Amino acid sequence: MNAMTCSGAVPGFGLSRRQFLNRFGMGVGAMALADLINPGRSLGATDHGVLGAPHRMGRAKRIIYLFMSGGPSQLETWDYKPLLNERHGQELPDSVRMGQRLTGMSGNQSSLPLAGSAFRFERRGQSGTWVSELLPHTGRLVDELCVVKSYFTEAINHDPAITFLQTGSQVSGRPSLGSWVDYGLGSMNANLPAFVVLITRGKVDQPLYSRLWGNGFLPARHQGVQFRAGREPVLYLANPEGVDDASRRQMLDRLRELHEVQRERTGDGEIDARIAQYEMAYRMQSSVPEVTDLGNEPASVLDLYGPDVRKPGTFAANCLLARRMAERGVRFIQLYHQGWDQHGGLPGGIRKQCQETDQPCHGLLTDLRQRGLLDDTLVVWGGEFGRTNYSQGKLGANDYGRDHHPRCFSGWMAGAGVKPGITYGATDEFGYNVVQDPVHVHDLNATVLHLMGMDHERLTFRYQGRDFRLTDVHGTVVKGILA
Repeated sequence: MNAMTCSGAVPGFGLSRRQFLNRFGMGVGAMALADLINPGRSLGATDHGVLGAPHRMGRAKRIIYLFMSGGPSQLETWDYKPLLNERHGQELPDSVRMGQRLTGMSGNQSSLPLAGSAFRFERRGQSGTWVSELLPHTGRLVDELCVVKSYFTEAINHDPAITFLQTGSQVSGRPSLGSWVDYGLGSMNANLPAFVVLITRGKVDQPLYSRLWGNGFLPARHQGVQFRAGREPVLYLANPEGVDDASRRQMLDRLRELHEVQRERTGDGEIDARIAQYEMAYRMQSSVPEVTDLGNEPASVLDLYGPDVRKPGTFAANCLLARRMAERGVRFIQLYHQGWDQHGGLPGGIRKQCQETDQPCHGLLTDLRQRGLLDDTLVVWGGEFGRTNYSQGKLGANDYGRDHHPRCFSGWMAGAGVKPGITYGATDEFGYNVVQDPVHVHDLNATVLHLMGMDHERLTFRYQGRDFRLTDVHGTVVKGILA
């Protein structure tokens, strides 16, 4: 008979096997907890995640993900298709569509008239990348961008498409990309969350759910923390009225003691994580006001991001906040900008969207480069799918709309480990199908993890009897875009 009885109890201790193993590991856990509770002992202490160290030396230490929610039209931004202008108003050929499914919004149209872009394109930079007139500022930086024109996805409607791109599954409940990165690599700052979410204020379009930056089945500490514009950037972080810092510190100390008693009784290691989260919130009472205060930024920096930067909650202000968080060691910063779902009135709608985002994107990249941060920061820009080459609804003389199109869409990356000044992949002359170097959603996420030094096939979490990963059972690193 070995040390463990058949019933799973440890002789002489009256503990279950789980409780014994949990207590056996308390020595190491207590040391880690002491660091979290008393950060002054090791200023700048970090959490190295479940991996302890990356699988390989990745070029990127952090990610800033600029998500254009709603599906920006590639045909008005990055994928120049002069044939659509030549055949403007003609019917989409069956040989191009090849019977592919359409959404219910345009699938019943009696006609699918091709719609050429209302905007001019020109070659920019030494790379000669085609860029729309809607993006004059970003266009100046094309030699630092890797523009991908061959993304494709399996989802044709917003909720499953954005869930798929953010979590690797069309069905909600899986961990988000930021949570996987935090789980694998941990934090670089003891006083700020490893995963932060910023949403443009006041935009009304397709809804954004907190599960998009949720931890899914990963431990709760890996979920994203949403920062908001206004007096309370993080909800419920400030002391309640009548409670000062000394009182809160005393309350947390007593609460920790009660939690430790419970841990001794139950052997539940999750209690340590709960204590650590309380302590992180306490430290954030000082760190969050500091990082969100743009008052000490010089006018020259503010001017980089454009006039909206002085308005809290705008995309421009959030881009500047992203840079401030990046230089303070926040590992994953997710920005959402809504309003890209232009089924009608596309020319006017997308012009406004680009006016709100173009200069801030340029400012962010320029600011990161000037501070030496772009060398180890990966910046990703894109949406959940593309738009059709035909008009949804009536094609007017100066107006049209585009329906959802999962078969191809465009985006870009810049910074750490990405080959600059290239265009990767291609679509057919109608802008309907990928014809060269297709990049699936799982390929994109596999590549992002690779640039962070992680093998997407080895970053797993066991749940309900099987190992899960961000890329499910698919995904290939896109080596053609790696520097």
